[in-house]
Amino acid sequence: MNPVNPALAYFKSRLGQPMSQASHSPLDRWLNGTLTGAEEDSLTVDYQVHEEFCNPGGILHGGTAAAMMDDVMGMTVFSLGLEAFYSSVNLSVDFLWSAKPGETITAKSTIVRQGRKIVNAACEIRNAEGVLIAKATSNLVATTRSLPSRE
Repeated sequence: MNPVNPALAYFKSRLGQPMSQASHSPLDRWLNGTLTGAEEDSLTVDYQVHEEFCNPGGILHGGTAAAMMDDVMGMTVFSLGLEAFYSSVNLSVDFLWSAKPGETITAKSTIVRQGRKIVNAACEIRNAEGVLIAKATSNLVATTRSLPSRE
């Protein structure tokens, strides 16, 4: 029997809530997606594309998409219940399609490999029709920083 993971339980208790109430990340609180899935090794967040998330061409800015995926992967590592705070050491992003203001997009993460000091994670953003908008991978490393409270 697996012991209870309080970090994952934290996210599961916040399903359906806006990230302004569920996330420790100031950036993710600003992006304010809705947590729609919390499973072992995976989180899912729906985002509404707002005009301020877009580039001058009127489509989702690559930096915004990258920030969404980086935050979802970071929260997913946090949800593993590890003792250390993990931080991204790299982020590789492919931008494959566009999203416009008013669209709902979904970011879903997975843990690819969990080592003792480094966790490799992946994330995809898809639109409501399932079209792949962007995908990313990242390595996150254990730091000496304290974890934020899970309260």
